Amino acid sequence: MFGLSGEKLLILGLIAIFVLGPDKLPHYAQQLARLVKSLKRMAEGAKGQLQNELGENVDWKQLDPRQYDPRRIIREALAEGEAVNPIATLNKPVQQTQPKLKKGEVAPFDAEAT
Repeated sequence: MFGLSGEKLLILGLIAIFVLGPDKLPHYAQQLARLVKSLKRMAEGAKGQLQNELGENVDWKQLDPRQYDPRRIIREALAEGEAVNPIATLNKPVQQTQPKLKKGEVAPFDAEAT
């Protein structure tokens, strides 16, 4: 719950007792309980509204954004439906566009190259 363990909640409770005092603490605890209840009601209302709009038979796992792997999506888009092995594509030799030089032939010089 928000990264708070039992020990941290106990320390926060003790600090609240000392800061607020025993006379104001019940009032603030009651307000906190009302806030939590209203937040819970709002969450239930939002959930109900979402179910009404999407319908009763919603596959929540299909709508989970954590299931999407961008690498897989891109790999499938590039392969156009074919299965791609990324390691095999990395090990493919690069096709040379320049012809190989013959023995003793000097490579052309490009003055504009850096």
